[in-house]
Amino acid sequence: MGGTSKTTQTQTSQLSPYEPAAGTLNGILGNLSTIAGGVGTTPNTAQTSAINQLSANGAAGSPFTSALTSGALGLLNGGGATKNDAAITSNLNDYKGLLTSTANGSEIGANSALKPQLDQITRDVTDQVNGAWAAAGRDGSPGNAQALGRGIAAGVAPVIAAQYNTDKTNQLNAASSLYNAGNTTYGILNGNNATANGNIAAGTNVAGAALNNQNWGANTTLAAEAQRSGIPLDQYKTLLGMVSPVAATFGTQNGTATGTSEMSGLQQMAMLGQGLGSWSSLLFGA
Repeated sequence: MGGTSKTTQTQTSQLSPYEPAAGTLNGILGNLSTIAGGVGTTPNTAQTSAINQLSANGAAGSPFTSALTSGALGLLNGGGATKNDAAITSNLNDYKGLLTSTANGSEIGANSALKPQLDQITRDVTDQVNGAWAAAGRDGSPGNAQALGRGIAAGVAPVIAAQYNTDKTNQLNAASSLYNAGNTTYGILNGNNATANGNIAAGTNVAGAALNNQNWGANTTLAAEAQRSGIPLDQYKTLLGMVSPVAATFGTQNGTATGTSEMSGLQQMAMLGQGLGSWSSLLFGA
């Protein structure tokens, strides 16, 4: 034997603010209502003026776009680092032209100033030797000729040897100078190329900045328009953030509770027996 009994309960409760704080809360809510009435769908005059200025700046575009673009193109082309390479190379060629004949040894023994000096030594030795042999009455003799030859050789040999040594020293110095000049020139050219490569790399960065600058006007306009619509929305969100917690805390809350219980067979028999006993008392007396 089974049976079921069902019980339904409905409960309604209302929360009110703490009485001493009610006046303060009502005042705050009243002030917020006043502020809310002053919040429009558009920014105020000062905000509108600032936004319009941003929009005007955006429409005019960045004043630096042209300079940045020009600078980026210049750097991407090397920044003029190799502009003087031709002149530097020409200087080396000129230097080679001045020293090549000395460096290759073609000027050894070709000193035009040496011949007059040797001629003067020859004349002096000839006059001295021939005079001495003539005084002895033997001028023109084989001995005179031999003595003259030795005298001239003794006079000019040191000069020729010294000049040869000088020419060789000049040759070595010229060759060393050309070698160093070549290294210096090539070092300058390599340095210029490295600078040009660095300028190209820098130009890549500047090119990115130039492109961003070209979009500056449009981005500024978009940001200004976002402010134009965002400022009123932010004000409303601020007011809602203030009012919503108060409304949620002190509002009216309704609730319904429903419960279901099932009686066992013994419980039903007991209740039936109690019912019959009650009827028996009424009919037949206790």
